[in-house]
Amino acid sequence: MTQQNIEQFTKPVGNANEINELLRRYGVKFGIYKNGVFNEQFFPFDPIPRVISSEDFKSIEKGLVQRVNALNEFLFDIYHDQNIVKDGVIPENFIYISKGYLAQCEGITPKNRIYSHISGIDLVQAKDGEWYILEDNLRIPSGASYPLIARELTRIAAPDAFSENEIVDNRNYAKLLKETMDYANCGGISAILTPGRYNAAYFEHSYLAEHTGSVLVQNDELFVEDNILYHRTYSGGKTRIGVLYRRIGDEYLDPLNFLPESLIGIPNLMEAYRSGNVGIINAPGNGVADDKGIYYFVPKMIKYYLGEEPILKNAPTYLPFYDDDMKYVMDNLGKLVIKDVAEAGGYGVVFGSDLTKEKLEEFRQTIIAEPRRFIAQEVIDFLDLPILDNDETVMRKADLRAFVLSGETTKVWASGLTRFSRNPDSFVVNSSQGGGFKDTWVLKTGT
Repeated sequence: MTQQNIEQFTKPVGNANEINELLRRYGVKFGIYKNGVFNEQFFPFDPIPRVISSEDFKSIEKGLVQRVNALNEFLFDIYHDQNIVKDGVIPENFIYISKGYLAQCEGITPKNRIYSHISGIDLVQAKDGEWYILEDNLRIPSGASYPLIARELTRIAAPDAFSENEIVDNRNYAKLLKETMDYANCGGISAILTPGRYNAAYFEHSYLAEHTGSVLVQNDELFVEDNILYHRTYSGGKTRIGVLYRRIGDEYLDPLNFLPESLIGIPNLMEAYRSGNVGIINAPGNGVADDKGIYYFVPKMIKYYLGEEPILKNAPTYLPFYDDDMKYVMDNLGKLVIKDVAEAGGYGVVFGSDLTKEKLEEFRQTIIAEPRRFIAQEVIDFLDLPILDNDETVMRKADLRAFVLSGETTKVWASGLTRFSRNPDSFVVNSSQGGGFKDTWVLKTGT
């Protein structure tokens, strides 16, 4: 389908104010901690959908399945024989000093050898139509519930829109998630672990629990006995949990294995996991694979583990760790985007073009002193998408978070979270940076 054909769909679907009011009533918010204070804010929805042709989606789908399969192979390898390090494909410096690498996970094999059951892969489309991977999120990627409920409410506000347009139905996400959880289940009920309503994505935790038939639990409702995880029932009994979709970070999962001061973890959870008595979605230790420094090596992983050429490209990326890349970064710092590998949510992203001469020199010295801490990327002039701003259509930068679910097979959800910047001068689209979101329509074959 040509861009001209797609543009016929770029009109508002339903009334923006009506849909956003419905979202407010449903409590669709996004919370962030800033300066030690929790701020809950509305996550604004734009009624002009992003439209992806069936041909484009098939290519994206094939590339994402390939990438996630290679990342799962990498995670198994790195916590067992580390062959990719021994063979010199990835320097050990990028593994063992990564904040995401957990020595406590060495030798553990999750059920069916799947580590990243739910992968959130961030992509952008350049103005020439090429799609580029910006980031892999393999720990606790969030965001699937937002396009789900937005489309659900849009059906209420504009019921004719989906009968008049040939769009792939996205309501199967809960089914895909349930199948994925069932495949990881080690015997027992399914549960979603939330740290509570003050978490940034609490709305999503409760929404997904309801739609997958899982029990929504907090840590004080769970305990481990004889290396088996149980849910404490209201009557004083106990029910075995076979799979736990955790929505808290690795370091807080088990105070006896990670941070002892964690008040939201479950003592001895790792022993139950290590014994093969409970599946954890996603596996602890996945952070080593979505370290921004490791991102550089994913195309090499695809060739190493799968013997295939990468279908989807990384953004052109440089590692100051390597002398040749350091020289290029130093010579071109003013036109590159620099990312701190330890940051997330749009934080730690610096555009060299935005820095004064003094700040640029200061930053240059920081990179020289800590080359493993940063990656540098060419600035991709990715597509602007139309959004409504006070009833006026304006163009803003937008990315796409695609959701890949790995169970008996690896599947890509035919939808996704399109996030956009509300700042006309910004390339940063993260919700934590004040952005909004829109529905993602994948057109049916032949549309």
